[in-house]
Amino acid sequence: MHESTDHKDHRRLGRELDLFDTDRLIGAGLPYWLPDGAAVRHALEEYVREVERLAGYRHVHSPVLGKRELYEISGHWAHYSEDMFPPMRLGGEEVVLRPSLCPHHAVIFRARPRSHRDLPLRLAELGGMFRSEMSGVLGGLTRVRSIQLNDAHIFCRPDQVAEEVRSALALIHGAYRALGIEPARHRLSLPAEGGKYVADPEMWQRAGRLLAEALDEAGVPYEEEVGEAAFYGPKIDVQVVDRAGRESTLSTVQVDFHQPDRFDLGYTGPDGARHRPVMVHRAVIGSVERAVAHLIEVHQGAFPAWLAPVQLLVQPVAEEQRQQAEALVHLALRQGLRAELADPQAGTLAARVRAGRLVPYQAVIGAAEAADGLVSLRLRDGRRMGPLPEARALQLIGTEARPSEAHVDHH
Repeated sequence: MHESTDHKDHRRLGRELDLFDTDRLIGAGLPYWLPDGAAVRHALEEYVREVERLAGYRHVHSPVLGKRELYEISGHWAHYSEDMFPPMRLGGEEVVLRPSLCPHHAVIFRARPRSHRDLPLRLAELGGMFRSEMSGVLGGLTRVRSIQLNDAHIFCRPDQVAEEVRSALALIHGAYRALGIEPARHRLSLPAEGGKYVADPEMWQRAGRLLAEALDEAGVPYEEEVGEAAFYGPKIDVQVVDRAGRESTLSTVQVDFHQPDRFDLGYTGPDGARHRPVMVHRAVIGSVERAVAHLIEVHQGAFPAWLAPVQLLVQPVAEEQRQQAEALVHLALRQGLRAELADPQAGTLAARVRAGRLVPYQAVIGAAEAADGLVSLRLRDGRRMGPLPEARALQLIGTEARPSEAHVDHH
């Protein structure tokens, strides 16, 4: 992996801030997460799950392995096998690490009889998948071989597709506002001439038209880009740019007529006949790894309070206030905050406050505060509050240290 010389690059910051690292014994493109990085990641995942729950998604969980036959049916084996890890023998069968979640969700859909009254059925999962990326393109968290994907598949009637695409775009834009992400541009990714794509011109035209209409109706400017489509259908890509000016895809919305046919998916219509659903693929933040990489660079480690690895750092002025400080940490933890104690033996108060400058809230407890059950709050932006009763201070922090209703856009 190439080390960055840019002090603002997520790879350098990730190590300096103890968020993630790599080891040759684990392997290239397989970063591991340290406690603070894992806390950011978990907060992001919890936020996305709640956004999806409020928007009518049902969460599922599926294995990271599947039989080779599953990917032969989906079309991945024919069109995407060069990006997949080789099959493993298991008895008389071959199994593969999945490169995507959509075949599993198609199987979940067809596992039960479905009626038109069940649609749209929105299945979401934060699930693992694996891409056999070449060593030369791996870098930090942006290109990895083991990916945790914020994925969802909406099974709907053809007349519901446009609205589902618009709703997916609204979810993406709402999440970006909460996360402080500015999209660089929207791309309508279309197929190029060649063998990578499913050969069905009418299907491509129909799906591309639906996506373009949804973008137009949402008032979102976009650029058409040939050669960037998924093998089974066109997609909207929401592009972001990192500190070095490199562009990457963070979020996607795709319309898929191909896999419903391949898996023979169906639902019973109001006429009693069997009809074919459309699959809308949608990722609000896409790869959790890539999303965190972008957030590290956007915020330079000073994450929004609800996303910060440590939300509250309790600072006893001296050893005599340690007991009260520890009690406040425990109280904050019980209220769902990520709180830690700053060891009063680790330096002067001023030095410890500087060391914790990226933490949104620091609670200082001196002799006067300890005597009266009070704390003096210091905010990351330089403001000071207090002395305040402990319960009032935690109430104020708790309000800010969780995504507000304004952050959770739902429909």
